Amino acid sequence: MPLFKKILKFTSIFILVALVVIYYLFSSFTAPKSDKVILEKFNKTIKPIITQENFNGFKYRKLTIKKDTTLPTLVFVHGTIGSSIDFIEYMQDSLLLNKVNMISYDRIGYNFEDKNSVQESIAFERDMLNDIIKNLKSNKTILLGYSYGGPIALAIKEKINKVILLAPAVYSKVEPMPWAVNLYKSNLTRWLIPGIWKEASKEKISHKNDLQNFENNWKSSPNKVISIHGTNDWIVPFENSTFLQNQLPKNQFELIRIKDAGHGLVWSNFKEIKHELLKQLD
Repeated sequence: MPLFKKILKFTSIFILVALVVIYYLFSSFTAPKSDKVILEKFNKTIKPIITQENFNGFKYRKLTIKKDTTLPTLVFVHGTIGSSIDFIEYMQDSLLLNKVNMISYDRIGYNFEDKNSVQESIAFERDMLNDIIKNLKSNKTILLGYSYGGPIALAIKEKINKVILLAPAVYSKVEPMPWAVNLYKSNLTRWLIPGIWKEASKEKISHKNDLQNFENNWKSSPNKVISIHGTNDWIVPFENSTFLQNQLPKNQFELIRIKDAGHGLVWSNFKEIKHELLKQLD
């Protein structure tokens, strides 16, 4: 019996330490990165210019790669949870950089050591994006919104070159609510959630209701819209893109299916998405 107690005690301590280590690694991996760490993630020949910008009193970080003023500018809008470096593989691809300049930014609540909370408002995010692109030539501006970034890009009512969506969360009726969000909802377990995931949980909870202010008017977009979506996406179901297909005219909307791809297609299916982007940029 004493041996059994020792084994049980050792096993309990080992499991506890393992959980603490996993939690620390998870928190560190998903936390927003410093400017120094971001620059280290880019290769030696391609480095973005990192600036601290301001919108309505909120500070945020913007990454810019500008090689040729005659080229169009591709502006990335990240999802929930997300950051400006979600698109790092695209931002240092030589073929893409021969076609476009690029901008990526951290939405409010997702900046490094951000003291502000997410705004839980597509309208706010749309206005912030409008501010970011206001000095770009409209006919040379291309927006790419991923996941929650999709409705933000689609909400832009100014005429631009085109809007490209990756797994856009644009339809409230098929919006799933992950079980893990319950950990944030409960006061008993909220303290377990890393800070950045608390922000993502807030945005996820409010997103369904906020979408109802926009989803019946996506057809009012003046822009060419291309939606790239994985058929096996359970986080943002494929029905989001077919909903858009039913709203927008055929000559304005194009749906590109990536068979069996999930919601992480922005990373897992880089080659296919890059191929589609190059087609759109020709």
